[in-house]
Amino acid sequence: MRPILKQIVLLFFSLSLYAQVQEEVHPPSNIKSVIFKGPTEDQFPIVQLGEPIYLEFDDILANEQDYYYKIVHCDYDWTPSQLLKSQYLNGVDNQRIIDYENSYNTLQPYSNYRLTIPNENLRLKVSGNYLIEIYNSSYELQFSRRFLVYKDLAKVGAYTKRSRDFNFLNEKQSVQFSVFPSGIQLVNPKKEVKIVILQNYHWPTARYNIPPQFTMGSELVYKYDKETSFFGGNEFLNVDTKDLRAPTAAISHIEYKDLYHTYLFTNLYRNDRPYTYFPDINGDFVIRTLQGSNVSREAEYTQVHFSLPYTEMIGLDEVFVFGKFNNYVLEEVNRMTYNETNGNLEATILLKQGFYNYKYVIQREDQTVELNTISGNFHFTENNYTVLVYYRNFGELYDSLIGIGSTNSKDITN
Repeated sequence: MRPILKQIVLLFFSLSLYAQVQEEVHPPSNIKSVIFKGPTEDQFPIVQLGEPIYLEFDDILANEQDYYYKIVHCDYDWTPSQLLKSQYLNGVDNQRIIDYENSYNTLQPYSNYRLTIPNENLRLKVSGNYLIEIYNSSYELQFSRRFLVYKDLAKVGAYTKRSRDFNFLNEKQSVQFSVFPSGIQLVNPKKEVKIVILQNYHWPTARYNIPPQFTMGSELVYKYDKETSFFGGNEFLNVDTKDLRAPTAAISHIEYKDLYHTYLFTNLYRNDRPYTYFPDINGDFVIRTLQGSNVSREAEYTQVHFSLPYTEMIGLDEVFVFGKFNNYVLEEVNRMTYNETNGNLEATILLKQGFYNYKYVIQREDQTVELNTISGNFHFTENNYTVLVYYRNFGELYDSLIGIGSTNSKDITN
């Protein structure tokens, strides 16, 4: 019996490894400016099956090293699906990225890599959640990014409501919606349909697997308040470095050293200030430059200096500069340090020329992250919400993505 028991243990262990959630891996320090999008400008690709997906990134080692890509299909909760690679791919992955060029006339040399899917080697066959992984020539994982592929088989009508919870009346926003399947006969919607709601494409705050409150014919109705509510946060701060010859509104001054150094005005705490509307791109960034025509190859890199006054509210906890520019990761390069000379928290981050949204977040000693303690929470804040509808029929091996809905809180109602 011992060999059999050993095999059972090994099988259970391998299945538990197989079912691990596929988190996004952050790139090493030499890889910068990862752009990943579909046909729209949003830095998160949600595309219909067959539509193109674009990946672009820079390697500041500038030695033209080889990079390879791999595609993983996942279920709605980001555990790998049971599909074989041949069941979700036409062609083969693990191909080298052959579209790359070196930077031109820049102080910081870099190699710029570009990849489009589908391409002559690979096409996607089914809808659902996907992960793209980038490896170097030693087959070491460099970074990964999530993306979504859907078939338009369900219409989603979504809208944003002000929270009815009096404890958070002025701080939260609630997403309510209905799902209208087309050509799908639902027998048990609570089992067959799964829902995920995203605020500004930020996975750590996503709401998962919310059952329908009730059905009206084929319509699935989701009119929750607390279960589908999010803290509103505040509008993101921004900096525009497209022109390194003259400072813009947020920039105090620019210095030329080994590279360009862009010094921002010291930001203020906004948690105790009235809400002020200021257009943002919900944490995103856009690469652009006035110093060249080819943005991918001619945009400069600049050391951007951020500063924030230290207060007792921070204590011994850590503050980070936070945004899509580094995929919302808290790491040493965007951690702020205390400057005894001026009493400010400061961070210096190497960024390619462009328009960047950012804000400051706190990581407490117990590792909890407070996203809005410094910036404040307001129900007026403009946020984009995305409703993802997944479907798995009885006997199927994966969760297909059958519908996408969106709503913006600028249209919030009571």
